[in-house]
Amino acid sequence: MRIRKLFKFENAHIVRNCSSERCKHSIHGHSYQIELILEATRLDHGQMVYDFGLLKSSIKDIIDSFDHAICFWNKDDPEYIAACKKFSARWISLPVSPSAEQFSRVIFFWAQEILAQTQMQNGEADVSVYSVIAHETATGYAQCFADDVANAQMGKLVLEDFEFSEQVRSEWHDPELYAKLIRGERFTNPSVTMQVQAGNRDVE
Repeated sequence: MRIRKLFKFENAHIVRNCSSERCKHSIHGHSYQIELILEATRLDHGQMVYDFGLLKSSIKDIIDSFDHAICFWNKDDPEYIAACKKFSARWISLPVSPSAEQFSRVIFFWAQEILAQTQMQNGEADVSVYSVIAHETATGYAQCFADDVANAQMGKLVLEDFEFSEQVRSEWHDPELYAKLIRGERFTNPSVTMQVQAGNRDVE
């Protein structure tokens, strides 16, 4: 069973080394739509793959980091990076290019890590990220799967290699969100009181 949650944000970047002259030399922006698709082979006590309400916390915050922010590849020209940090309060430093392809990989990676460190409280079984689709324009998107995240040719993704501006961190529900993720601390979902006892969940 799969579910889909849509997220939206406005973001600016330069995509170095790309074929388009406009994209590789000039700061430009897009209205992104992100489809986060989760899957599981069992349903929780509410008979859901994963309650959509739970996606409004850490995962929403980490995706919303991109909104009205400028993203840059940490291998870019130091003067350009310094200017981004000086003139924008909201920025994210990435270990990969800020392309739609890499946005889909990065968001998959972050969501996957958050789920892996989440203490489930409502009978969720094997919830995982199935895919992330990053719509950059009305006509173009990039889609990422687990194999793409692990593909070293596409760039190694390590939690410690991302950096968020102070303004971005301050707008999370928990400003220590990413630091806790790096430290491997648990995220705990709300506890749930059973209202209906469904006795057939454990049938093989």
